Amino acid sequence: MSRIDGLWLGSLLLWVLPFAVLVPLGLLWLQQHGAMLVWLGSLLLLSGAGFGLQSWLKERQQHQLDEGQTRPDPTWPPVAEGAWARVESLVEQIEPDDWPLDDGTRLGELAQLTLERVASYFHPEVEQPLLELRVPHALLVIERASRDLRESITQNIPFSHRLTIGSLVRVYRWKPFAERLLGMYRAGYWVVNPANALLSEAWGHLRKRGFAMAQQDVYRWLLQEYVRKVGAYAIDLYSGRLLLTDDTPIMRLTQVSREDVERAVSSEVAEAEPLPGEPLRILVLGRSNTGKSSLINLLFGQLRAATDVLPETTRALMPYRLERDGLDLALIFDSPGVERLAYKTLNEAAISADMIIWVSAAHRPDRQSERQTLDAVRTAQAARVDRRPPPLLVVVTYIDRLRPLREWLPPYDLTDSTNLKAMSIQAAVTALATDLEVPIANVIPVCLAEGRLYNVEDTLWTAILDQMDRAQRTRLLRCQDERRREENWNLLRRQLANAGRFLIALPRRMSRNQ
Repeated sequence: MSRIDGLWLGSLLLWVLPFAVLVPLGLLWLQQHGAMLVWLGSLLLLSGAGFGLQSWLKERQQHQLDEGQTRPDPTWPPVAEGAWARVESLVEQIEPDDWPLDDGTRLGELAQLTLERVASYFHPEVEQPLLELRVPHALLVIERASRDLRESITQNIPFSHRLTIGSLVRVYRWKPFAERLLGMYRAGYWVVNPANALLSEAWGHLRKRGFAMAQQDVYRWLLQEYVRKVGAYAIDLYSGRLLLTDDTPIMRLTQVSREDVERAVSSEVAEAEPLPGEPLRILVLGRSNTGKSSLINLLFGQLRAATDVLPETTRALMPYRLERDGLDLALIFDSPGVERLAYKTLNEAAISADMIIWVSAAHRPDRQSERQTLDAVRTAQAARVDRRPPPLLVVVTYIDRLRPLREWLPPYDLTDSTNLKAMSIQAAVTALATDLEVPIANVIPVCLAEGRLYNVEDTLWTAILDQMDRAQRTRLLRCQDERRREENWNLLRRQLANAGRFLIALPRRMSRNQ
């Protein structure tokens, strides 16, 4: 049992006594001069202002921490959403007292627990899913998570560039002793001046959330970010997205696009410059004679696709390079009518597409075959849980042939219930959205007839640009699949070559050692 030295206690009381006596004397003076209410009012006003300011500062700090929080990558495939939910559930359970920063073993256990949660999601059939982690990828996860955590701490925590691990450990280690000293001081204060101590205790409880909890919040945020960083890279790994190199997949042409670019260049009069990276692939589909090729001509701004009065001039998927403001790297594919395409060809083209533009004629209401084809494409895409389906836009052509047939006075306000032509166009758009099960916002009415061009350069092109972020994410996942296969083969060839050289040199090394 510890004892308190009376001399030390006496010296402490002598040091505190002037301050303890000053407070009641000051209160007495205020009361004698009738200024007690003014002082209490000023105390309440200033304390309230200080509390409000510190609350605002705390909210600002929390907002800064929230802005620096790791969030799910929008380029992840759909299968990753469930894994991230498991990571977030672990984040919500973290208590700083359970994971001290100065205990490297416990932090390693926290990282392992995070990896196990992600691994068990992607490999539920394996008894020990964590063992499915490949050694080079495991080292890469630790390396990149540490790098990102360093950047988050440096950018979001004030004075972190001068913070040392030792200072954190010392603060945490001295916490119990500091609490005991504070308890002794508060007990003595109650004996000397109970009235003022009561007031101090009341304001102390209000200040506690602004000061004492701030350090705990930062501590909790560090641990949560640690879990989120490890979890994010683990999802990259187990979902098949993590590459051993830092190369951006879209900066290199895939094999299929390389072949399509060669076809596209050779079909033009003058050869174009080679593409510096993987192009965005836009696939134009629809039934025969719905205006697919004419639409491509207008998107290009010059004739490049075959159009003719004869039915079905496009015999195969034909790539064309699309270069215009807002879209520098793109291949657009003209196609024959979907009724003429083999299912395998259609499926392969849709899987390798980053955006699909479906062209349908407004004056042809028989859309059952279109719906069946679109459903087949969507079913095949949904089966690829490692990919996100490309955005789909539906272009409604031949709107000038809707009733009244002879009227054509664009632009039309589709919300105008007094204009018969606008009502016909709106009805066609609504019917097509319902028949093909497409959001009505993704259905764009256009006219492609010569002299009647309408809604292509403005509404349709704007809709394409609005879907560009989704299309770019689809392109990234597609390129990552190709890059991963290429990386695996390159690594295997390199490893076999190095092993062969080692075996060839082995007899020579053995003879030298003898």
